[in-house]
Amino acid sequence: MTLTPRAVLIHRRTELQALLERHGTRGQAAFFLQTRGRRIEDVAARHHAVQAAIALVTAAIPADWRRGLVERADLPRFLFDPGDIVIAVGQDGLVANIARYLDGQIVIGINPEPDRNPGVLVPHPPLAAPALLAAAYPGGVHAEQRAMVEAITDDGQQLAALNEIFIGQPSHQTARYTLKLPDGHAEQQASSGLIVSTGTGATGWCRSAWLERHSSLALPAPTERRLTWFVREAWPSPATGTSLTEGDVASGQSLSITAESDQLVLFGDGIETDATPLTWGQTASIHLATRTLRLLR
Repeated sequence: MTLTPRAVLIHRRTELQALLERHGTRGQAAFFLQTRGRRIEDVAARHHAVQAAIALVTAAIPADWRRGLVERADLPRFLFDPGDIVIAVGQDGLVANIARYLDGQIVIGINPEPDRNPGVLVPHPPLAAPALLAAAYPGGVHAEQRAMVEAITDDGQQLAALNEIFIGQPSHQTARYTLKLPDGHAEQQASSGLIVSTGTGATGWCRSAWLERHSSLALPAPTERRLTWFVREAWPSPATGTSLTEGDVASGQSLSITAESDQLVLFGDGIETDATPLTWGQTASIHLATRTLRLLR
């Protein structure tokens, strides 16, 4: 017997919910905000906008479909099925948080606050949910295949990300390592770390590094099978160089980092709490992931 589709709606707790958990009552939360020049009414309005979007999307799910509701913090403990249709209601970053846990499932991005969120990864209004769900099953033929980046350490640990992977010191102090390029060139370096980015990440942290150094490197498009990388604040010394500070990683190629500090970390999409350690002498290989994010347009 074939199971009906499962729609998994993912959201994050709102600022109002976080304030109430922290302060206990609405009055205490209002006082806390007031002393900082803010109004609880504004926070509450944003909360209601998100809740209204969740209600609209939930009502749009066909009655015979299975369904799940997941808060972002619970993602590491949630088991996705291969045929799930994933609905992200929130900011663009929520889709990036979800991507690492998926393998081919269709993702629908719903923007509950278009006046605050750019909508790069959550481009759709809540009212579009019925049409989007109809387009997502079966097939999702209009899904955009966004490239992802993956790191694999020499002891088998894996980390995937939609935007970028950062390699450096957990304290963001000087990281020491040997960088080896796909063409075999290598250099010992001391820096603030490296960013290895996809085309999706090229609109964020990676673009900031690109702009600061006035780089002529062409940044990849979101669906392009190419990565770009930048070394942050490379420091020259008798033992370390600064000649290899940016470049591309094409499909089938890898960039490798061998740690020469007590401990480096790798983390994806800015989530430092989910970091992979890289101890002295260990090597990590960073390359395009075989899987992609299937984002419904």
